Amino acid sequence: MSGGGTETPVGCEASLGGGGKKKDSLGTAGSPAHLIIKDLGEIHSRLLDHRPVIQGETRYFVKEFEEKRGLREMRVLENLKNMIHETNEHTLPKCREIMQGDLSQVLQRLQTASDAVCRLQQKEQERKKILNDHLIASEKQHIIQWEDFMKEQHSKQAEVDEEHRKAMERLKEQYAEMEKDLAKFSTF
Repeated sequence: MSGGGTETPVGCEASLGGGGKKKDSLGTAGSPAHLIIKDLGEIHSRLLDHRPVIQGETRYFVKEFEEKRGLREMRVLENLKNMIHETNEHTLPKCREIMQGDLSQVLQRLQTASDAVCRLQQKEQERKKILNDHLIASEKQHIIQWEDFMKEQHSKQAEVDEEHRKAMERLKEQYAEMEKDLAKFSTF
């Protein structure tokens, strides 16, 4: 810190003492009035005039702030520069080599997996096609069997109807004969 100065303002003696005439009347530089005026000037300077102290404190603060901040920023920038240099020189090439080696392996594995998936899809499509063809053939066969069954049912129905008609005719004839026989016997 700058410990407050004990300077007396030059205009203080003149303003307090008045003109040159009063100065002469107060006496010489060693006189008690002159000493009191000097002391009053010092007291006034210390109590009311803070510019020298504030300027000293301001200069000290700016000096400390700029030095500490400048050093801290320089260290940070130096660390960043070193980190960037190391990254560019060592880390990036190493990462690039590792990535190229691993990516080629990954691409090969992906290609193999893709081929396997394509083969599985083709087999699945072929299996579905065979199953579909089989279902269609089976459906056609069932339709043919159903049509044959229905034809057979119609022919059996016709046979049954024919037998029924013949049986009905025989029964009618039988009943007609029985009625005739009954008519013969009823005349008695």
